[in-house]
Amino acid sequence: MVLQELKKNLYKTADPERAVNFRRFFKTGKGEYGEGDQFIGITVPEIRKVAKKHKDLEIDELTELLKSPIHEERMTALIIMAMKYPKDEENIYNLYIKNTKYINNWDLVDVTCPRIVGAHLLDKPRDILYDFASSNDIWEKRIAIISTAMFIRNNDFSDTLNISEILLNDTHDLIHKSVGWMLREVGNRDMGVEEGFLKKHYKEMPRTMLRYAIEKFPEEKRQRYLKGNI
Repeated sequence: MVLQELKKNLYKTADPERAVNFRRFFKTGKGEYGEGDQFIGITVPEIRKVAKKHKDLEIDELTELLKSPIHEERMTALIIMAMKYPKDEENIYNLYIKNTKYINNWDLVDVTCPRIVGAHLLDKPRDILYDFASSNDIWEKRIAIISTAMFIRNNDFSDTLNISEILLNDTHDLIHKSVGWMLREVGNRDMGVEEGFLKKHYKEMPRTMLRYAIEKFPEEKRQRYLKGNI
């Protein structure tokens, strides 16, 4: 009953025209990274409003929602999971880890994994992130690196750097962007740590990864990195 009410509220703001744009934006065509995903055209702010109203959704209904073929329904489930995590850490974390195949686009990963996976592993062994970093699944790789955002906020950089090294030779642009982004976040906290990593690896890094990592550098220094003159 609660799940039906949630869907009713969610679909009130569905927009078929926006859904067409979302399918294009999230690369759902044949051979693209989001191939086959289904959208109904609901924005994240609208999803958050519905999620907040139904944040007490039970685990069984939450699991059903997470396994939906509809992208916005999966996003709603994940946002509710992030809301519920502080009061039900173990169950929410386990639900997330066991269902990564449904967390299958960059927005689904980025909005939730630091607040669930990263938060959970702050004071625990982090082997799962290294398993994910070595996975054949692009989204598990992205979860591995983006989850470290929570560690970075706590001035803990080692796993970000180690996982970045594992992903240096990955071929996917979305991984290049995510690694570069996290390295930039390290630099926002400690430029010396980021530059120590870059000086070791910048010549072998994919160009997109490097550009993301040095985005906030002074222009002169940025150009030296891009031209290989460090």
